[in-house]
Amino acid sequence: MKKSTFGAALAFLAAAAGVLTAVALYLRRREQELDEYEKLLFSDEYDDEEAEDDEQDDTASADAEPLADPDTDGDISF
Repeated sequence: MKKSTFGAALAFLAAAAGVLTAVALYLRRREQELDEYEKLLFSDEYDDEEAEDDEQDDTASADAEPLADPDTDGDISF
């Protein structure tokens, strides 16, 4: 085997190993991000905050007075 052929084969193997390492690291990081997102999505703390926000929205809308149209003075006519 020529030295140039051996060098090319060695370079190819090094590049393949680099690609496989990069893919493995990417998948590992992506899996960690998805796990973190899943924990956030299904945590009890997140549900409590959302329920409080909904309650605040409900009370705010119930306390608000309806706006009257100044042109009709409360009369409804067609």
